[in-house]
Amino acid sequence: MQLRHEFPRQARFLILIVAILVIVGLVFIYSSSSVYALAYAQDAAFFVKKQLVGAVLGLIAALICSCIPARFFYRISPYFFLVTVCATVLTLVPGFAHRMHGSSRWVRVLGFSFQPSELLKWAVILYIAYLLSRKEYMVKKPYRRYAPILLVLAFVSALLLKQPDFGLMVTLGATIIALFFIAYPDWKYVVALVGAALPVLGFLIYLEPYRLKRILIFLNPWSDPQGAGFQIIQSLIAVGSGGLFGVGISHSRQKFFYLPMQHTDFIFSIIAEETGFIGSVLLILLYILFLYMGLRLSWQVEDSFARYVIQGFVLLVSIQAIINIAVAISLFPTKGIGLPFVSYGNSSLVCSLAMLGVVASCARE
Repeated sequence: MQLRHEFPRQARFLILIVAILVIVGLVFIYSSSSVYALAYAQDAAFFVKKQLVGAVLGLIAALICSCIPARFFYRISPYFFLVTVCATVLTLVPGFAHRMHGSSRWVRVLGFSFQPSELLKWAVILYIAYLLSRKEYMVKKPYRRYAPILLVLAFVSALLLKQPDFGLMVTLGATIIALFFIAYPDWKYVVALVGAALPVLGFLIYLEPYRLKRILIFLNPWSDPQGAGFQIIQSLIAVGSGGLFGVGISHSRQKFFYLPMQHTDFIFSIIAEETGFIGSVLLILLYILFLYMGLRLSWQVEDSFARYVIQGFVLLVSIQAIINIAVAISLFPTKGIGLPFVSYGNSSLVCSLAMLGVVASCARE
């Protein structure tokens, strides 16, 4: 019988993989942002210093969360969800909202900016895990187990679309559908759910001209090489310039104001340029190993809530990584989604590491 304070081997591997990803992120945030940071803040290490602060705060949050019993997270998940929803609503309130890159996703309080949606996505995972674990006895009544989860997804999607954050909405939706299929592996209902979602996504894309434009630019970025297609073309140039072994760490050419958002949404492009095909494959393998170890760990957990929390965590991180990398190599339209644990973003890093602490608590149970 396993002791309360022992971690399963898969949990230790999961923590090790995240630690490697965070270190890789710190190295390439400095490498990709140094030129921009020097012009922006007269300090080449400006962004990596801020990310380092986020890593320390996230580590503290992870340690605290790992010491809290999983049953506590089960009890507070509905209230935590409500609190994060209220915090996300503040992004739409004048006086609190802080707009950046055309979106209102940040809240500014006492001079500090925070992205509540980063906390919201983990609150949604906890709440969905809570609902799934409570609905396990309703297997013979599919509509009763589907309705609450679909209502939560619809409400959160509407809130994210107001910001707008279409990318996070798609990521969360894909995660919840995948998690639901794992909980209730019935292709009939999952196919029906995906079939109903696709026309809605199509309508939402058609409704906003900028989304439709992103699709058209994705299909042919060279139709506007100096405008909407500039970013993806520069990303492809960065990836292609890396060759097999890369141009060398800190020797990127695209970071010299050619590739926008080089330390956030398109950090993978800089990694591919500086480390080449070999470095890119190694990074992708880390995420594959993360998904594999996370799912193996989840099946060792007897408590259904803890199992769904671990699965939701690894699925959300993996799906977000897939979308980010696919955007960087022009396999997916631009979405404004960072690479988990690697891209610059204090709110994302702190919340993700705190959620890793919750997963560690679930694994220790």
